[in-house]
Amino acid sequence: MTHIVHAVGHMKVNVIDPEAVIRDATEILGLHVTHQNVDQTWLSSNGRAAELVLVHASENSAHTIGLEALTPDLVEEAASRIEDAGCRILMREPSLACIAAGVTFATPEGLRFEIHSPIRNVTYGRRYPTTGVGANRIDHINLITPNPSVTRAQLEAIGGLKLSERMTNDALSWMYGGNRQHHILGLVLGTAPGLHHVSFEFLEFNQYLRLGDILDQFDRQLMWGPGRHRPGDNTYAYYTDASGMMIECSGVMAHIADDADFTPNVITNLARPGNVRDMNVWGTPAPAEWREYHHPFAKIA
Repeated sequence: MTHIVHAVGHMKVNVIDPEAVIRDATEILGLHVTHQNVDQTWLSSNGRAAELVLVHASENSAHTIGLEALTPDLVEEAASRIEDAGCRILMREPSLACIAAGVTFATPEGLRFEIHSPIRNVTYGRRYPTTGVGANRIDHINLITPNPSVTRAQLEAIGGLKLSERMTNDALSWMYGGNRQHHILGLVLGTAPGLHHVSFEFLEFNQYLRLGDILDQFDRQLMWGPGRHRPGDNTYAYYTDASGMMIECSGVMAHIADDADFTPNVITNLARPGNVRDMNVWGTPAPAEWREYHHPFAKIA
């Protein structure tokens, strides 16, 4: 099946205290505010109009995972597949004014996605003044689902995403899109739908040094990392923001060059601590806080 989804488009989250989350996003991660009104704040790490969308709300929760297709025709093709995949269309219009076409749907498991055309971008708007670390782009999202194999089947049927790697017990699995990055979505097995983390890409390893030092100035600390994941081959570090959402800062990932010459890897060594290097090349095990983390998805009417 041809990829419809090319890459992650944006992450929309509900937040109780927008100002606190904006402060973290700008002064720690180095995003900038591109749009704000009484209901929403948009932030970006580059010239795109929105990568992280804060919905000013009465709870802290995940709202919608935005997945980017390259044309409105591909968005329409995705829309035509939603109901046959057992999912429900919530809206056939784009959710943001910076998007030309979009369709939002819900899965029976309680996850909410929007497949949309590219977000408006200022090509030479990548650089701007910031005191934060200065991430390059939003690069992947890990969600939590009670049934990873079913969620994967839905995403493949609707968006053409493909499996890149998984644990044999489906505790973790990863899917790639048209940009060939090892994963744009990760799926974590859990008891209820949720968000595990949102990731922004770092281009230089010394950014982790700056991240740790900046977090210290906010009386905060890293949850896990720096390290290098075996799945994806990317460097990483994790922390949580003022809303409780986990943020990963990820180095550049491995890419899958040729579908025909690629077989998804299956991780069979599941016993801790003996499997530590199957997940982290450098050997530091994931803490319980990371393994058990759950940021809830907002209930879908």
